[in-house]
Amino acid sequence: MIHPALYIELTQKKGKAVFTDIDIEAGVVVEISPVIVMKSADRIHLDKTLLHDYIFEWGEKKDKCCMALGFIPIYNHSYTSNCEYFMDFEEEIIFVKTVRAIKKGEELTINYNGDWNDATKVWFEVES
Repeated sequence: MIHPALYIELTQKKGKAVFTDIDIEAGVVVEISPVIVMKSADRIHLDKTLLHDYIFEWGEKKDKCCMALGFIPIYNHSYTSNCEYFMDFEEEIIFVKTVRAIKKGEELTINYNGDWNDATKVWFEVES
């Protein structure tokens, strides 16, 4: 399920991004997407490809990885994101929920650390 108001658009600085064409209130689930769960050994191979940037750690022990479907891989990172994502390991889904009201035309973002306001440097900033 992808909220019908969401769309993907190319940006100048961050590549593709998810936007909304209506105002969305806080607390709204805007996406529920299935994932493809893989063994941790598969991560070694995936990390050598462009897919590295789109793989999530998976499982209670983070001993697996997954590729999310839908728009999930397109949400850009923000330390003060306007959405948060949640993983349901049993159902093998990730869902995205707004944490504040989002205005028409605004980009929807998630914090790649998992917690919408976690300021820990993310992997691509640590490596820079």
